[in-house]
Amino acid sequence: MPCLPDAVLPVDATTALTAFSLADGPALAAAVADLEIRRWLPLPRPYTVQLAGRWATESTESIRASGAGLVRCIRVGGSLAGCIDVKRVDWRACTAEIGYWLAPEFRGQGHASAAVRALSSWLLDVHSFERVELRIATGNSASARVASHAGFVREGVARNAGSTDDGRVDLAVWSRIAGEGRV
Repeated sequence: MPCLPDAVLPVDATTALTAFSLADGPALAAAVADLEIRRWLPLPRPYTVQLAGRWATESTESIRASGAGLVRCIRVGGSLAGCIDVKRVDWRACTAEIGYWLAPEFRGQGHASAAVRALSSWLLDVHSFERVELRIATGNSASARVASHAGFVREGVARNAGSTDDGRVDLAVWSRIAGEGRV
């Protein structure tokens, strides 16, 4: 099974997509305690520092090594700002989905859009993927703005396709495809 390399992806002068480390455990646990993140992502409760540390090291590497995807830390000025991941990789069809979140203090500054743009361009241009999707709960307007600013096109709604701690949600499907103009 192919897998994506354990690469550091530069986003801009102060931002990079890197592997997580055990030292990220406390910041990771604190970030995912945020109510806005928990509103849209079904995460374990409680999300302890120990669980965060195991996920940051063992789980993320297992996902990468298996070919199932790639999990990166969004680092701004060296600090953990958020998470971005490649999932639902179909190596035969050359398609994948990206998911992302940012800690509260890093929102509204363009970091998520820049990270999504950089990672999707890397998949499309460097690794010859044909299609990259985002699936965003229809009520998550902040994430929809990220998708639009990152050059994704909204295609439609997959009804009852996602779940949050509050139950089932419809997901807007956004995409970038190979050969489209870049932002």
